[in-house]
Amino acid sequence: SFIQMSKLSNVKGRISYITSPARQENLYATYHTADAAFWTSLARENQQEFKRSGTEGTCIEAREFIIALPEKFTRYDPQRVLTKFTEEFQKRYNVECVSGLHHNKAKTNYHIHLIFSERKKLEKPIIKVASRNMFYDERGVHVRTKKEILDEYGEIRPGCSVIKKGEVYKKKLFEAKNGW
Repeated sequence: SFIQMSKLSNVKGRISYITSPARQENLYATYHTADAAFWTSLARENQQEFKRSGTEGTCIEAREFIIALPEKFTRYDPQRVLTKFTEEFQKRYNVECVSGLHHNKAKTNYHIHLIFSERKKLEKPIIKVASRNMFYDERGVHVRTKKEILDEYGEIRPGCSVIKKGEVYKKKLFEAKNGW
């Protein structure tokens, strides 16, 4: 048996892939501890933080374990095996999960795909509203005045943005990534 861990840069796409009967011909069971809205929000916030950080490379939205199971586990109810495994993982590490249980095409590798979040959802989201117009340059960096984002013709440069007074400029739904 083996365990493989991967970093996911497109968590919603990967969830769709591992849980789709049309894309997994030997899919026996799937299990979710959080709804699609959770994963959409998680991906969006991870991408926003990654962009703000200015880090090179690819944003990691979540992680995935591929866990090989002994072939004798095929004797047990697949939904029960997957549910028990996923719930134990969630309880132990306090993370949200999506999982799928299937065989490879040759039916020689019975395994679980377990996608999990590295962040917990905040009990109360942090929402910041602009008390005045806010201006951002092409890099997404806040600048003090509108003049700093205008071109020579007085137009807002491509990639720059303005958040109007009263609009939400920052929404934080998740804690920081868990370091483990």
